[in-house]
Amino acid sequence: MTVLIADDNGLFATALQGILDLDESIRIVGHASDGEEATRLAAQLSPDVVLMDLSMPRLDGFEATRRIRSSTPETAVVVLTGSLDDADAARAKEAGAAGYVTKDRILAELVTAIRAAASLP
Repeated sequence: MTVLIADDNGLFATALQGILDLDESIRIVGHASDGEEATRLAAQLSPDVVLMDLSMPRLDGFEATRRIRSSTPETAVVVLTGSLDDADAARAKEAGAAGYVTKDRILAELVTAIRAAASLP
């Protein structure tokens, strides 16, 4: 599975890649540091899954998710956020996110969420 990481925190994105690199079935194809870049890279790279932070500059993760799902419907989006707010989870789902994982649950849930999202039609 190919994955694009969209997070404005470079250190977090690098650490996340280190975690995902341990799984041989996942290949990171790029990093985006804002929502506009995530939208552009998703269109260029056509990853299976975009890991999307919600709080990003230039274009937030909700709108970036909407745009990616509209322009690249074969790419699934899994929101990866620090927000524990149920309203954010609902907004992410409305925007087209296939999954929602809070950053405190990365080790327990992230790879499972990526695999589930990648298997969606």
